[in-house]
Amino acid sequence: MGVFKKNGAWWIDFYHQGKRVRRKVGPSKKVAEMALADIEVKKAKQEFLGVCEPKKILFKDFADEYLEYSKANKAVSSHRGDQTIVNTHLVPTWGDTELSRISARIIEDYKVQRLEKVTAATFNRELNTIKSLFRKAVEWEYLRDNPTVPVKRIKTGKQAFRFLSDVEIQRLTTACAASAHPVFCGIVVMALNTGMRRGEILRLRWTDVDFRRKQIRVVSSEDGHTKNCDSRIIPMNRSVETLLKKHPRRLDSPYVFPGESGEMFNKTNYHFTRAVKRAGIPHVRFHDLRHTFASHLVMKGIDLRTVQELLGHRDMRMTLRYAHLAPDHVRKAVEVLDAPGGDSNEGILDSHYLDTEAPEQENQDAACQG
Repeated sequence: MGVFKKNGAWWIDFYHQGKRVRRKVGPSKKVAEMALADIEVKKAKQEFLGVCEPKKILFKDFADEYLEYSKANKAVSSHRGDQTIVNTHLVPTWGDTELSRISARIIEDYKVQRLEKVTAATFNRELNTIKSLFRKAVEWEYLRDNPTVPVKRIKTGKQAFRFLSDVEIQRLTTACAASAHPVFCGIVVMALNTGMRRGEILRLRWTDVDFRRKQIRVVSSEDGHTKNCDSRIIPMNRSVETLLKKHPRRLDSPYVFPGESGEMFNKTNYHFTRAVKRAGIPHVRFHDLRHTFASHLVMKGIDLRTVQELLGHRDMRMTLRYAHLAPDHVRKAVEVLDAPGGDSNEGILDSHYLDTEAPEQENQDAACQG
């Protein structure tokens, strides 16, 4: 026990409840000595040591604070996910337990119980929320240590994803045009040619469309965050530019793809299910249109860093799921060294050419607008 100096600051060193504790105090040795003496007095009186003990709060009360943070700092969909996990599973399990008494062992027991009812992927999503909650508890000084650190996620291997072939794209756009719902048809064309998430497309406003620069601003705003709460720019290819220039505007709505009363369109599941059934395409979700956009870019030689930027992935590991689709592109990257002088650009694709228009695209556009 005692005080010591490290990196220009004085620290105190003592034992409490069988654990060694070290705390940085500041530049003054005298103040460090006073802090250590104060701790010794409190230990003798068995008083609460705020310097090393957690604040006392029930899990359910801290959960309310965390959900307020989640609402203010996360996308709407992410916040709703947190609400479901916390209120449906965590509060009924730990609600009346003091936050500081929830240990790694207790969380591991919860893991065992949940895995009897849900898949590993579902539990991993719950664990992400649990880890985020306890990280905030440490940051806000409710806890000294994070009990979730030793708790590991379940290994699930690489997650398979579905993307449409050129033929399936043609069949889907034709089926969408047959639905006689131009708003929904435009939503599908946007998804296939921009990779935007469904919520990002539905919240798109005309003020976010810049025809002069031929780009779309995917904006993180108060009434509808992007998933990572980050704004980004997506260039328009010819398909999107043609679609938006021909797409009718409603003076009573700010949205590019409004619902019947001018509100945000909210019937994508209904129309998409019917269109997929008419097209005869099995096992496809609306989100698979985003996978289709990314997969076709990679297969046409677009580098993964550009795809990451277009998709708005914060973590490159998300984009690396598409890497296996570009074996020829990887081979061409090393074959340039075989060229005389090592400076030939033959076969190297422009990584910023974003027009993914298929040969039959003009027919798709005509069908959609018809």
